[in-house]
Amino acid sequence: MVLEMKVPSPGESITEVEIATWLVEDGDYVEKDQAIAEVDSDKATLELPAEESGIITLKAEEGDAVEVGAVVCHIDTSAAKPAGDSAPAKEEKTEAPKKEEKPVATKTTYASGTASPAAKKILDEKGISANTVKGTGRDGRITKDDAVKASPSMGTPTSGGARGSERKKLSMLRRKVAERLVSVKNETAMLTTFNEVNMQPIFDLRKEFKEDFKAKHGVSLGFMSFFTKAVVRALQMYPEVNSMIDGDFKVSYDFQDISIAVSGPKGLMVPVIRNAENLSFRGVESEVKRLAIRARDGEITIDEMTGGTFTITNGGVFGSMLSTPIINPPQSAILGMHNIVNRPMAVDGQVVIQPIMYVALSYDHRIIDGRESVGFLVAIKEALENPVEILMDNNPKKALEM
Repeated sequence: MVLEMKVPSPGESITEVEIATWLVEDGDYVEKDQAIAEVDSDKATLELPAEESGIITLKAEEGDAVEVGAVVCHIDTSAAKPAGDSAPAKEEKTEAPKKEEKPVATKTTYASGTASPAAKKILDEKGISANTVKGTGRDGRITKDDAVKASPSMGTPTSGGARGSERKKLSMLRRKVAERLVSVKNETAMLTTFNEVNMQPIFDLRKEFKEDFKAKHGVSLGFMSFFTKAVVRALQMYPEVNSMIDGDFKVSYDFQDISIAVSGPKGLMVPVIRNAENLSFRGVESEVKRLAIRARDGEITIDEMTGGTFTITNGGVFGSMLSTPIINPPQSAILGMHNIVNRPMAVDGQVVIQPIMYVALSYDHRIIDGRESVGFLVAIKEALENPVEILMDNNPKKALEM
């Protein structure tokens, strides 16, 4: 029996995905639930598992955009599993049907530097030799897209040092991110306000409690819990920052879903901490760890990355001193954290060295005025410089559940 595997719907409103990478080859034997491909949508990269065990025949190429519900491969569920490292069962038959030999024959025609029929026609029309074009398809095959983008100058010999280059199509996710970022710049009145935070009080708290905190809760007492708690408080003080524009209307929320920017294998991911206003320090740190691990392992879902009302991004982990973060649409503001550097600072009339972090708030001036934006960032600063009083109700042991 031959099973047709179709592209499942990765989420609401998504009608098309792109085959990012095939994790198996034509003619391979696959096990049920084995990951056979990575597919990109405009929101995330997801793994496609085999629905049954059997010999697989690929029906789409890497880079192809396919509609949800389209057939991307066939799985011959009647094929026997090959023993050890031997060839697949279909090749062990003394009289293999011709149709089963097609994948092997097709594969050999896709050797490096070989153009597909459509690509060859385009190259011939342009008068370009296939030997001068670098293919991006499987096994170096020149695809139609490669041929369309090829120019007569490609492959022209040069003298001197190396002049290599690589042309690689952006993933659907990356293209969508690029599109959204450009739209933010074009469609919002984005401004950024800055401030500085003396992190010494938080350093002191972490030094006193971090070992016991980790031993009791199994997670580290990091900076994100302090920043998240400070952001929740500031959003409650300045609800305009926790609002969004929808056409001619302003939509405000009585909850705080905080998006956190984390680096994943496919680029920047922004999972959401739901109802952060109800979480303790332990709750925030546990959720940050859970989401970061899922993003790192490529297991994050679309639902976990949608619906945030405000975003926190930490460029400091990469060494950034100062930046102007771009708003994560449709939100109206984003807080940028940066690296912590010892700097001279006036404290009680004396110049002392303190660990200082610059913070930045980018906001949409169409909905947030200067009073709210500056007041919001000052509220963040106040909470971080007085965490015991403002964030812990003067009882750090209780706040940290020690």
